[in-house]
Amino acid sequence: MATFDVLSLKGEKLRTIELADEVFGAEVKHYLFWEVVKSQLAGRRSGSANTKTRSEVSGGGKKPYRQKGTGRARQGSTRSYHWVGGGTYGGPKPRDWSEDTPRKVKRGALRSALSLRANEKKLVIVDNLTLDAIKTKNVVGMLSALKLGGKTLLVDKSGDDQNHAAENLVLSARNLPDVNVLPPGGLNVYDVLRHEHVILTEQAARWIEGALSR
Repeated sequence: MATFDVLSLKGEKLRTIELADEVFGAEVKHYLFWEVVKSQLAGRRSGSANTKTRSEVSGGGKKPYRQKGTGRARQGSTRSYHWVGGGTYGGPKPRDWSEDTPRKVKRGALRSALSLRANEKKLVIVDNLTLDAIKTKNVVGMLSALKLGGKTLLVDKSGDDQNHAAENLVLSARNLPDVNVLPPGGLNVYDVLRHEHVILTEQAARWIEGALSR
């Protein structure tokens, strides 16, 4: 079992807990990161780019001039691709960029990402992330007490039955560009890897352990 210290928001050690090796002490499989992150970012693409073909451009129903006798090349429509104001040939059309990644691969990549941060001593377990008021300085003070700098991901499961993070924490952290908050159900490989430090509440860590151990 992987052993972690549970800290208070002041950085004091409260107790020690054990978490499943298969989630927080697993073999780090770097090749899974590329596959899953690529899939995640592809799924975020809107795919809404759209160009009009000659059949979609308005106008052009009338032949611009007679077929013979003008000395010019014959033309059937002013909306052909080579005319100014005409349609576009081979341009982008709306499409779905998302990729279908097997659930087993996504879960394996998340285990590897959490284990990587744990190996680097950059995964911190805290007793809770409950804030009495909506104040950014409370989050700044907490990170200072924990001696953490750089991009930090806070994972909390104390908001409601829908697995949301506490509202006070979300609103207090939103003005900090290097701090993001997620519920454990929204934890993903991309966000774990792009943050230098990951802070989990003990409740969130237990939830993640149960979800990824199945």
